[in-house]
Amino acid sequence: MQHLVLIAFLSASFLFLHIPCARCADLNSDRQALLAFAASVPHGRKLNWTLTTQVCTSWVGIKCTPDGRRVRELHLPAVGLFGPIPSDTLGKLDALQVLSLRSNRLTISLPPDVASIPSLHSLYLQHNNLSGIIPTSLSSNLTFLDLSYNSFDGEIPLKVQNITQLTALLLQNNSLSGPIPDLHLPNLRHLNLSNNNLSGPIPPSLQKFPASSFFGNAFLCGLPLEPCPGTAPSPSPMSPLPPNTKKSFWKRLSLGVIIAIAAGGGLLLLILIVVLLICIFKRKKDGKPGIASFSSKGKAAAGGRAEKSKQEYSSSGIQEAERNKLIFFNGCSYNFDLEDLLRASAEVLGKGSYGTTYKAVLEDGTTVVVKRLKEVVAGKREFEQQMEIIGRVGQHQNAVQLRAYYYSKDEKLLVYDYMTPGSLCAALHGNRTSGRTTLDWATRVKISLEAARGIAHLHAEGGGKFIHGNIKSSNILLSQGLSACISEFGLAQLMAIPHIPARLIGYRAPEVLETKRQTQKSDVYSYGVLLLEMLTGKAPLRSPGREDSIEHLPRWVQSVVREEWTSEVFDADLLRHPNSEDEMVQMLQLAMACVAIVPDQRPRMEEVVRRIEEIRNSSSGTRSSPEDKLKEEAIQIT
Repeated sequence: MQHLVLIAFLSASFLFLHIPCARCADLNSDRQALLAFAASVPHGRKLNWTLTTQVCTSWVGIKCTPDGRRVRELHLPAVGLFGPIPSDTLGKLDALQVLSLRSNRLTISLPPDVASIPSLHSLYLQHNNLSGIIPTSLSSNLTFLDLSYNSFDGEIPLKVQNITQLTALLLQNNSLSGPIPDLHLPNLRHLNLSNNNLSGPIPPSLQKFPASSFFGNAFLCGLPLEPCPGTAPSPSPMSPLPPNTKKSFWKRLSLGVIIAIAAGGGLLLLILIVVLLICIFKRKKDGKPGIASFSSKGKAAAGGRAEKSKQEYSSSGIQEAERNKLIFFNGCSYNFDLEDLLRASAEVLGKGSYGTTYKAVLEDGTTVVVKRLKEVVAGKREFEQQMEIIGRVGQHQNAVQLRAYYYSKDEKLLVYDYMTPGSLCAALHGNRTSGRTTLDWATRVKISLEAARGIAHLHAEGGGKFIHGNIKSSNILLSQGLSACISEFGLAQLMAIPHIPARLIGYRAPEVLETKRQTQKSDVYSYGVLLLEMLTGKAPLRSPGREDSIEHLPRWVQSVVREEWTSEVFDADLLRHPNSEDEMVQMLQLAMACVAIVPDQRPRMEEVVRRIEEIRNSSSGTRSSPEDKLKEEAIQIT
């Protein structure tokens, strides 16, 4: 009996000790399967998959389960994969839910062990050169299947009707033939079978989809396409009146009634013409070409985004994307292409004088900022040259780096990193009841110094001619540690002579308002206004009804100083730090120097950096009153 108890105890201990190892073996088996795939399939971009790095945190395109024990998603779109997908590699990822290998050059057939992964929910293989028949062993848990723009042939498998959770079936632009099976899929919302060799009647269960889902199949018939041959047309709901009845009807009407009917019909026709002209005029005024997924709400379903983007760009956009690809800068680690942006869910972050800014969340979870430019007058060559300059001079810790750009006749897109928590403008003027953290004096000095360093770097690296051109608090972005980075620099040279919005006049130097020509000295003026904004807590904007906005902030500050009410200048939140008052006065003097009326009297940005560093590092010695200091060095502003 004791021997039995001992054996049971040892067995239980053995199992207990090996449970963690079994879990490790699962992730290790996923690692080995991925390495075998990468070793077998040539790829253009470096994946950085190695035995010494962490699969879940360091490998490109990998997402793991929350416990980090299995690979859940694999995203490798447009990484230059070439050749067949080997069996016994990806098929071993038996916890995989999302597989995206689209926009590569994969060939031969789709291995059955990949298509039949039981846990697989979404399969994206569009825009490759896969051929052969579609495997009949498709996972019954699929919700999204996109095999479009390949060379699959044969018939659509009957077993597709067993995938009851399928919401999107996209098989367009292949060489599929034969009849369409009657797919009774209750959740199917997006179907595209266009541009194949399918034939026969469209099944009743699929007749609810638009005709565009079936275009390009010469031998398909039935609703929503043309009736099939031999099908009797449905009878007219109303039989025509006999000729003599018609004649007698008109004979019974008096001349006055006939005239009234004719006048009413003419009036109705005139109203319709006017409405039509208004619609045409409005369309010409508002109808600009747009990116499918960059809507203001950005809440379209994934299948809807995919289908819409393909329909709108199938004839021109996709081919144009090949000619005008998304251009990445060296050192950029992003792994997506133009189609990813078209498919991304997006929300508007803001609309400025240069265009609209979106937060875009890509299929693999990557979040970027996309700037959609408007009113660009520069040609393609000039645009690309300016992008190269921006990409080069923007390599600084206090500048938001341009990661990629796209140029076509109708669209100019810039891609940046997404930063949280947001902008300096939001931090200074956001709703105080929403839990906004008040910026203390030390933080404002830090932000002002880092912004100055970023602008000084642009001025120095650009050969003395490069300008920011749009310095304002909403273009100073803050990281999680409240480090400041300047954004939207170098775009002014690409735009038409701007109409300066009334709400932004307060940032513009006087000479810019007169000549519309910007220089590095006008950047210094805008930076000086930014300093005043941080010191006073007031925005230099035209915003009626807002107590924290003053259109001409430098003039207001000067008037307060003249009346010896200097303490009234500073933000009430800053006056809670009395030991910093001397530094605040010195910073105010620097800000007033930056907003001097005469451009040559303004300091250069490297001088501004030096003076802020001195202010930050200065010891708290004997301080004179703020009124005395400003009266001694006040700069007259008229």
